[in-house]
Amino acid sequence: MTRPIDPVDLTRDLIRRPSVTPTDAGALDVLEDALKPMGFVCRRMPFSEPGTPDVDNLYARLGTGGKHICFAGHTDVVPVGDAKAWRFDPFAAEVADGMVYGRGAVDMKTAIACFAAASQQYVAEAGDGFNGSISVMITGDEEGPAINGTKKMLEVLAGEGETWDGCIVGEPTNPEHLGEMIKIGRRGSLNGVLTVTGTQGHTAYPHLADNPVPRAIWMLREIVEHLLDQGSEHFQPSTLEITTVDVGNPATNVIPATVTAGFNVRFNDLHSGASVEKWIRDHFNKISPDYDLEIKVSGESFLTPPGPLSDALRDAAERVTRRKPELSTSGGTSDARFIKDYCPVAEFGLMNETAHKVDERVAISDINDLTEIYRQTLKTLFEAP
Repeated sequence: MTRPIDPVDLTRDLIRRPSVTPTDAGALDVLEDALKPMGFVCRRMPFSEPGTPDVDNLYARLGTGGKHICFAGHTDVVPVGDAKAWRFDPFAAEVADGMVYGRGAVDMKTAIACFAAASQQYVAEAGDGFNGSISVMITGDEEGPAINGTKKMLEVLAGEGETWDGCIVGEPTNPEHLGEMIKIGRRGSLNGVLTVTGTQGHTAYPHLADNPVPRAIWMLREIVEHLLDQGSEHFQPSTLEITTVDVGNPATNVIPATVTAGFNVRFNDLHSGASVEKWIRDHFNKISPDYDLEIKVSGESFLTPPGPLSDALRDAAERVTRRKPELSTSGGTSDARFIKDYCPVAEFGLMNETAHKVDERVAISDINDLTEIYRQTLKTLFEAP
């Protein structure tokens, strides 16, 4: 008989593996050891690419047919910062005051443990009546460049004929309490670097120079003062923030030759990365056509319209927590931006209050409740007509 998975114990075992991106430190081994006795067929999927760290990933599947529900997440975590500032060793997974402390407790090793436990509970409950498939897609590259992880796993698996009917991503989604929010989409993210070049000179003789700083300021003002939109049905208005302006000029009597500015745009489903870039260039060109602009889009906006997947999560969360989750598209990007090209995707996990912080922690009661929410969600999805 397979030993029951205790989601608290598995959470602690995962936290004890210091899997700071891109190091695995045995975290995937811990998860594989928990999944294999249940009948999951586990497959390691390491990827490499020049200029990026090698990353190991895990894809595990239970069942070969029927409705196929996937759980996706990551075992990699961000650095701990000053370890001495923590109440406990960040990788000791200590329990105190009803909490499990450790890096990754919220983002997002606990959710992985909860899904493993929930899958075991549901399959045991369903018995011979279970004729579907459950898979677990775990990367070690979510907190890093996200090049050798989920995106490549999906490409390879889909190329082999793998399909999914829905995917739950276990990222922390709730502001303060479990059951407050489910993410059904995300804004896109565009980073721009503007470089404006002039002619260096003496501040006493400005007519002999060309100061690029005022021109750059006017260009930045042009995109800051014009809103992209007023928002859409499921998205808040797009935002644009200047992140840096650099001249690199320590002298007080020198007109600089170059100024560089960085900015980030979080755009909703009214736009694409290409349309935002055009909007930026059109506004810059009003001031001056003489500039260099580098654009990188790390993710397009997307929306999984409310449907069976989000409904099942929402109903389960409300039953367990007595809170009806808001269906939201707020926050930053996640690996759901890759998964949305293959199947409906929704994100639901713990509270993000202590994610990436000193003393990251999760309440044991929330671990048990999250497990139950995932179990009920599986039951609803697999047993629906």
